[in-house]
Amino acid sequence: MNISFFDLLAADFFQYAVLAGVSLALIAGPLGSFVVWRRMSYFGDTLAHSALLGIAIGLISGANPQLSIIISCLLLGLLLTVLERRPSLSSDTLLGILAHSSLALGVLVLSLTRSQRVNLESYLFGELLTVAAGDLIWILLVVLIVVLLLWRFWNQLLSLTVHAELAEIEGVAVQRLKLMLVIMLAMTVAVSMKIVGVLLITSLLIIPAAAARSLARTPEQMAVYASLLGVFSVCCGVIGAFYLDTPVGPSIVVVAALLFFLLNFTPLGRRGI
Repeated sequence: MNISFFDLLAADFFQYAVLAGVSLALIAGPLGSFVVWRRMSYFGDTLAHSALLGIAIGLISGANPQLSIIISCLLLGLLLTVLERRPSLSSDTLLGILAHSSLALGVLVLSLTRSQRVNLESYLFGELLTVAAGDLIWILLVVLIVVLLLWRFWNQLLSLTVHAELAEIEGVAVQRLKLMLVIMLAMTVAVSMKIVGVLLITSLLIIPAAAARSLARTPEQMAVYASLLGVFSVCCGVIGAFYLDTPVGPSIVVVAALLFFLLNFTPLGRRGI
């Protein structure tokens, strides 16, 4: 690209993209840590797939796409929370059914919206460089809500993760905290679609957290390191994608994956928690 780095920094679209990506990476760090600790990666995938259905519903109803995505993710998250209490189906079977069903239904509904031209690839793999001011407002609002909830309930969430039964004996509202964690994940997944897309959203949560695990000695350290690694991945991915003319979402994920392998399979990393 025939544009200097400083001209790129001054461009509005680049500032919006970096601010949106960095903001989400900051909350994806601690949330991703809980996903790793609680082995909820498939849960995150299911929420991500439901986001495409939210877009389809938004296009048909004429509602704000970002709002419809958030609502669909929240509804599916609540549905999963309820259905997981039923012993008739295992959790992984239930998640697999809902994940692929919601994705297939979303693609089907999008294909029927012939009155509007839909760029399916941007939804599947993200389109960070097209983040507008309205998108940024939604992202920052969700980031603020998640940060406040994590700050207020961090110790209780840790207790729930370490030993749910013991936490319940000590008076922790276990079911309420589980639901709150699902809601935070759902909102984060919903607004992350513009960053990395449906197929890669869970990567933004899992990979930096998994990479940070090799460095951290405490849960708090892991959450902070995961956020920093996520921010680094976003910045490098956005800049690299612009100059190499590659998709932004996959570029961010590749940078995060490289960091994971460097920290886990080279002397750069050390044994963490």
